[in-house]
Amino acid sequence: MEGSLDRRSFLTWLGKGSLAVAVFGLAACADDEGAITTTTTGATTSSAPSVTTSPTSSTVPSTAGPAETGTTAAPATTEATVPADPGRWTRVDLGFVSAYILVRDGEAAVVDTGVAGSGARIESVLTELALGWEAVRHVIITHLHRDHQGSLGEVLANAPEALGYAGAADLPGIESPRPLTAVGDGDEVFGLRIIPTPGHTAGHIAVLDPATSVIAAGDAITGADAMGGQAGEVAGPNPDFTPDMATAIESVRKMAALEFDTIFFGHGTPVPAGGSEALAALAATL
Repeated sequence: MEGSLDRRSFLTWLGKGSLAVAVFGLAACADDEGAITTTTTGATTSSAPSVTTSPTSSTVPSTAGPAETGTTAAPATTEATVPADPGRWTRVDLGFVSAYILVRDGEAAVVDTGVAGSGARIESVLTELALGWEAVRHVIITHLHRDHQGSLGEVLANAPEALGYAGAADLPGIESPRPLTAVGDGDEVFGLRIIPTPGHTAGHIAVLDPATSVIAAGDAITGADAMGGQAGEVAGPNPDFTPDMATAIESVRKMAALEFDTIFFGHGTPVPAGGSEALAALAATL
């Protein structure tokens, strides 16, 4: 959602959900409270960190430059590597918006950070996973809207070893206490393939995790219940906050050509299974 609409959009979305923490993956079961728990098998230019991969370890870029908001050149293109430990995803339900945490081999990546003040929620989920902030080594922002990057500064301040990433076109609009790495098509972070999905914003990205068959789509698509539909189904990008719908629809079709089982949305209940098929069916109607 765009910065000028934060207050209105926050109040609108907030009425649609309550603060809760739920965990999603490839197999799901509801607990007594309805939560779903699953287990899976401006900008300153600085020099670009490198992004490398290996078959058994996570992607670990190095950083350089002052501790201030910044942009960097895109890292070298790499092919996605499936980690030895497939890992486990957890949803941080912040009411009208969600963040997600991926943990594998005791290391964590956070995808989106919610609105300002969401750090405590993210920390509570880390605690439930028997982890602290020191385990967070990667923070990926799907796009510049403040309900997705609002707590980036808090997260990075608490996780001093973490590196931040975002799409190049969105970097100038993201507030960060230290430089972020620009990522794009073909790049990989922590075993996650970066999928450029512009339209909702120019630099919007999704992340695909081949190891767990998960795509974290940000706002490139929407949970149907966030648009007045059925929970666990998929809807297109929200036209109220997507300035370039033609490009956004092409991004939907691009994602529909990928293989994944689970879909995580910025807004709405995740699709726990059959994600590729559901998105392909949606794309055929656009």
